[in-house]
Amino acid sequence: MDNKKKAFVLGMARSGYEAAKLLTGKGYNVIVNDANNNQRPEHMTELESIGVKLVLGSHPEDIFDNTFDLLVKNPGISNNHFYVKKANELSIPVINELELAYRYFPKGLNIIGVTGTNGKTTTTTIIYKLLKEASKNAYLMGNIGFPVCSFIPVLKAGDIAVMEVSDHQLCNVIEFKTNISVLTNISEAHIDFHGSYEAYKNMKKRIFNHHTEQDIAILNYDDNESLELAKDIKSEKKYFSSHQKIENGCSIVDGYIYYKNDRIIALDEIKLKGNHNYENVMAAIAVVKKFDVDNQSMVNVLKTFGGVEHRLEYVTTINNIDFYNDSKSTNITSTQTALSSFEKPITLMLGGLDRGHSFEGLKSYLKNVKLIVAYGQTKERINDFSQECNIPCKAFETLEEATNAAFDSSRPGDVILLSPACASWDQYENFEIRGDMFKKYVYKL
Repeated sequence: MDNKKKAFVLGMARSGYEAAKLLTGKGYNVIVNDANNNQRPEHMTELESIGVKLVLGSHPEDIFDNTFDLLVKNPGISNNHFYVKKANELSIPVINELELAYRYFPKGLNIIGVTGTNGKTTTTTIIYKLLKEASKNAYLMGNIGFPVCSFIPVLKAGDIAVMEVSDHQLCNVIEFKTNISVLTNISEAHIDFHGSYEAYKNMKKRIFNHHTEQDIAILNYDDNESLELAKDIKSEKKYFSSHQKIENGCSIVDGYIYYKNDRIIALDEIKLKGNHNYENVMAAIAVVKKFDVDNQSMVNVLKTFGGVEHRLEYVTTINNIDFYNDSKSTNITSTQTALSSFEKPITLMLGGLDRGHSFEGLKSYLKNVKLIVAYGQTKERINDFSQECNIPCKAFETLEEATNAAFDSSRPGDVILLSPACASWDQYENFEIRGDMFKKYVYKL
């Protein structure tokens, strides 16, 4: 009789694949279930070769029962999924790939977790680059595209795990705890997934779970929602601010970034532009100061790091028209940030999955927008919104048609900005594929 523990992995993708491998290596019998048949063939072959059972293409009622010890859920799958509800009824723990990896982390690992509505990926990347520049043993992982489970074989005491942590990931953590947590900012997002803004904020707050006075919270002093959310956490608090001098953290004073009273770098020397990016830089500096990263290493990175792919990424210039790929802007706040970054006339490309969210929040950011090109599921609602704002709008089904029309309608000196303010899932599996396709269509021009 087989007395091995059993684990059910719901949702394959990258994180499910890595979770299944880790669980099998730790002695579990594993079933992976995904409604999508279309998985990477090499992943399927590898999992089957180590004894994982794959059930793809549907969610059969009878494959999940009380014989399982664990359900590991992909972060994108709702907690209302019937397997999850069944697990709750049977008192089977529901966790995700992040929580699973945490349980196998070596003692003495330094864990940095970065969350927030906007700026997570950029801040996480800057922290990682600053640590690497100063020759620290750091690894970049999490929601940024590298499943945490894949690092278990290489991590050792004293290493630094730098992870981007999304609200979806924070839904199903139990023991997970960081040593340093960053909350970049907080504003309304993912309400369709969480049910309310309050629930979303409470998920973000979990980045401080199990913190004691020995752990550190890095907070945005200019963001009242963040300060309110973190007012009763136990962590030692450090702040960053673009508006006032912070004694115990990072601030902008007279065009320079300071850490406490130490002048680090002039804003005009930083390759990343925009106040939102200076906030990301300050959050990162506040983190790496705990690891004694020297100022010269910081200057080296900040003078050369040009940003993250799909986040206000410069694509090319054709006929003196600049193209920017901001596919990662899946909510109103990040599109506001993108619009604030340009003084030139903008052709704005909006559209994607219709979550029923309002576009009203963009109104006061449209002063440089001369045309809106809408596409995808939200195109009709965006067209109505454009009429309200007295801005011309052209609506199309596909991103390719929208890109061609944006180019045909723009003049030398304009900016064409893909900053959709919507998730990609009506037409694309993720925002990366959407951004890659946009760049492909631009290069075809």
